[in-house]
Amino acid sequence: MNLFADIRLAVTDALEAMMAAGELPAGLDLTNVTVEPPRDAGHGDMATNAAMVLAKPAGRKPRDIAEALATRLAEDGRIAAAEVAGPGFLNLRLAPEAWHGILRAALGGEGYGRSTVGQGQKVNVEYVSANPTGPIHVGHTRGAVYGDALAELLAYAGHDVTREYYINDGGAQVDVVARSVFERYREACGQSPEIAEGLYPGEYLIPVGEALKAEYGDSLLGQPEEQWLPLVRPFATDRMMDLIRADLAAVGIEMDVYFSEKSLYGTGRIEAALEELDGKGLIYRGVLEPPKGKMPEDWEPREQTLFRSTAHGDDVDRPVRKSDGAWTYFAPDIAYHYDKIERGFDQLIDVLGADHGGYVKRLKAVVAALSEERVPLDVKLCQIVRLYKNGEPFKMSKRAGTFITLADLVEQVGKDAVRFHMLTRKNDAPLDFDFDKVLEQSKENPVFYVQYAHARVHSVLRKAAEQGVEVTPEALARADFSSLGHEAELKLARSIAEWPRLVEIAARTHEPHRIAFYLYDLASDFHALWNRGNDEPSLRFLQDDMATAQAKIGLARAAAIVIAAGLGILGVTPVEEMR
Repeated sequence: MNLFADIRLAVTDALEAMMAAGELPAGLDLTNVTVEPPRDAGHGDMATNAAMVLAKPAGRKPRDIAEALATRLAEDGRIAAAEVAGPGFLNLRLAPEAWHGILRAALGGEGYGRSTVGQGQKVNVEYVSANPTGPIHVGHTRGAVYGDALAELLAYAGHDVTREYYINDGGAQVDVVARSVFERYREACGQSPEIAEGLYPGEYLIPVGEALKAEYGDSLLGQPEEQWLPLVRPFATDRMMDLIRADLAAVGIEMDVYFSEKSLYGTGRIEAALEELDGKGLIYRGVLEPPKGKMPEDWEPREQTLFRSTAHGDDVDRPVRKSDGAWTYFAPDIAYHYDKIERGFDQLIDVLGADHGGYVKRLKAVVAALSEERVPLDVKLCQIVRLYKNGEPFKMSKRAGTFITLADLVEQVGKDAVRFHMLTRKNDAPLDFDFDKVLEQSKENPVFYVQYAHARVHSVLRKAAEQGVEVTPEALARADFSSLGHEAELKLARSIAEWPRLVEIAARTHEPHRIAFYLYDLASDFHALWNRGNDEPSLRFLQDDMATAQAKIGLARAAAIVIAAGLGILGVTPVEEMR
């Protein structure tokens, strides 16, 4: 049940009736008619812009349309009052029965808030995709949590979602980690490792070196690199991916697909993707213009194989093959996205780090070209996470081997805190992660505040059950909610009513942080009602009168059901007791 959608339907039905009666010109486009919460809660429960958006095409004054619409809506039993404001906005106040229906819907099962807006569309969400050179660090963690929450949100809103990790195992960085592992292998064989400049010095490679020794003994010692590198490279990559999978599991992330970049090389798949573009007249030999700004010292005009990405909105055409015949980094990306399109996805979402901003236009251009504009690509960039500890910035350096890993974060603050706090800002805004504040048990710590609201409800349910009150959702849904009339109670009911609408907005905009914000506000309304009950006994959830108690507990349980659903999308546990 989506009360906002239901009332919008009532508004559009009234407008259709006005057109049929000649009060409005026939055939008006009602697409832009909205029903939303008013900016000022004092103005009502909902507001519609219908009169404002229809005035010009109808050739009527907005207030005239609003007044006629208000008369029609007054006949709807769910609408207690329809008031014209300003130049023609229409504010609606709902009858108590409308809020009672919301509570029954929320108590009616796990379906409240779920949406079919996705219509089963197949969506591929690719996220994390860290190079297999070491454990997941905090820089990857934000994109990992964002991508996972987005995937869950889209599934909740009715999409058919595939979670995917692209393994960057085709580039030179995998050779670097293989050489680093070989030094740890030499160490395991009793020799002194030589961690040269540019190699990975982290201690996480010591067990990999030991595993390599267990596999090959000392047979690789003394061999030239061209003999041991082809063996060590896949061995190291597999061990790194085992490490990455374990890191992701620690924060509750499980991928559906792990796609290897290496599988694109030597299989004709890159060539096939470029042939597809060539067939569309988008591949040519040419020389790019020199880069703008300060000229790099090593730049020289060279003829290359180029993708005409400017035909699909890019700023410049992009090289796909170098003058020496080697593929550019972009070539396998083209083949990879072509593979996604060929797998039949209706929509693609790439979650990348902020340092990939320069790739957005070229990726969108190539997906548009390969799919003939059929498959949209949304590239979401996740900005940096700034770490603070003991009031001071906490630095990390992957090369130095002193970086903070995802596992470090989970060990120090727990999975739930990591996931929730990574979603307390929009993905394209920097985020501060303060180890001390994340562990605070206060209103300033959003994950604690939201979980505390859920736990408080369950403490009420336990006490009520001890007193003989039937507190199953089914029993509570049959309660007489007419006793819920205090503004603090109605405010909580209104917040619960916004959940289905919020889900659809967050899914449509690909913004799971909206869920975190909403949950905090919902928890605030619940805690406010709880605190009012300390001073006003009539607002307490536990009452001597059984019917009144069931109504008030039903309100609380409805809030908890929504909190649990929202936390489920974020991948956070809805705890029943605070420990």
